[in-house]
Amino acid sequence: MQLIEAFRLALQSLWANKLRSILTLLGVIIGVSSVITVVTLTNGAKEFVTSKVNSYGAAVITISKMPETFMTIDEWLEFQKRKDVTYEDYRAVLEECRSCQTVGGERTTTGKVVNGTHSTTDTSIRGWTWAMPGLSNLNVELGRAFTQVEDEHSSPVAIVGADIVDNVLGAGDPLGKTVRVDGLEFTVIGVGERQGKMLGMSMDNWVAVPLTSFLHKYGSHQTMTVYVDAGSGGEVMEATQDELRTIMRSRRHLGPAAKDAFSIDSSATFQNLLGQILNNFGAVVAAIASISLVVGGIVIMNIMLVAVTERTREIGVRKALGARRQDILTQFLIESATVSLTGGVIGVIAGISIAKAITFAISFPSEVAFWSVVVSLFVATAVGLFFGIYPAYKASALDPIAALRSEL
Repeated sequence: MQLIEAFRLALQSLWANKLRSILTLLGVIIGVSSVITVVTLTNGAKEFVTSKVNSYGAAVITISKMPETFMTIDEWLEFQKRKDVTYEDYRAVLEECRSCQTVGGERTTTGKVVNGTHSTTDTSIRGWTWAMPGLSNLNVELGRAFTQVEDEHSSPVAIVGADIVDNVLGAGDPLGKTVRVDGLEFTVIGVGERQGKMLGMSMDNWVAVPLTSFLHKYGSHQTMTVYVDAGSGGEVMEATQDELRTIMRSRRHLGPAAKDAFSIDSSATFQNLLGQILNNFGAVVAAIASISLVVGGIVIMNIMLVAVTERTREIGVRKALGARRQDILTQFLIESATVSLTGGVIGVIAGISIAKAITFAISFPSEVAFWSVVVSLFVATAVGLFFGIYPAYKASALDPIAALRSEL
């Protein structure tokens, strides 16, 4: 009953001094909400990247002119000097790589898609070989993907995203309809599954056509990306990467001491780098949040010292009626912990709400991590206990006679 009474007194004290309570809890609320927001957004971003990496498969390797990630402008300028990865490079990998399970190629640009009076001007135009839908785990919800014959003979066929169906093709069965992609006609043979938005941008505004058709329309003066399925990870993937490196170095006539003039990345490269960035960002925010919690703890200590002064006579009455020093100490510790725990609960609610608001506003993925909620509440309570020790000790050490003589 003593614990319940202590909790009740703590909540009554918070409610009786609302403005003071808000100011007292502000540091804890800011600290906890910051941690929850960052962890929720970071966890969502990791889940999103993992799902995207898995969509290409854990054994997918890419060959490109530039690496998936680079850190400085000097690196970018250096990579720009490399030779483009060409359709001939794709054919060489397709014909010479013995350990490659599947080989595909892709080039992209942005163009205009028209059907009747409906059109878009910012659509992603993808030039795909026939194996690319399978390599990217594209689920063609309606119709079918390219065939090898259609790819090799530059057939005027296309697979479209859900936005093209909604905004360009209009009502009715989209299969068999004709779209003009930058002036060239293609017949729709398939519709990809809806993927939604990311950072406010639709991921369904795309048209994929056979790579050979793409090259006939846009030319071969820009670099492309070659995708390879190694079959499995580990040593098999490393052996496949070595074989791909040998093929590409041979095509570029590179000497033994020369650096690679191309980039070979596994599907986990970007995931690992982003994971490091998000972890470092999370560590920085956690440090800032820790400062907020410490400031909040100091404020709680100050308010609890004020409470001890305000309730000196009450403490004297309690001791005169038989309350032990330990009882007073426990009471004030519970009150300080309750104050900080209340701030922690508000911070958790605020943090999740902020993260979900960001998700709603710009479609940035978020995923609430249960452990972050538990840890945040535990830390908030611990802050209250730690900074409440001195005020509680001071209250328990009051002489009951001197406390009873205290003026109200």
